[in-house]
Amino acid sequence: MGMSFRPRRPGKPTEKSQAELDEMVRRMKGEQTAPANYREQSLKIHGWICAKCGREFELHNLHLLTVHHRDGNHDFNPPDGSNWENLCVYCHEDEHSRSLLGDYLQGENGRKNR
Repeated sequence: MGMSFRPRRPGKPTEKSQAELDEMVRRMKGEQTAPANYREQSLKIHGWICAKCGREFELHNLHLLTVHHRDGNHDFNPPDGSNWENLCVYCHEDEHSRSLLGDYLQGENGRKNR
């Protein structure tokens, strides 16, 4: 079922009190499992260098250095950084595309495509 962009039916708008809004924000923040600053933590632990190609980064291009979750689980963020590795955007893309290529070459049933 698609999303409707029709205006709401006339009637009394449902307004929330400030206390209800504050509680909603607290609940939503509590549901976040990954620390918001795991990128900062990873940069401090592993340095400003790509773990795959060895490219070093400076402040002006640091946005090109990303955090890769080794086990693929973005919710698993141990404070020691054992599930992270800093990869440049190019190596990060390569890391994620490897499994796609392997799946394609193996085919759905495990036999190689010809």
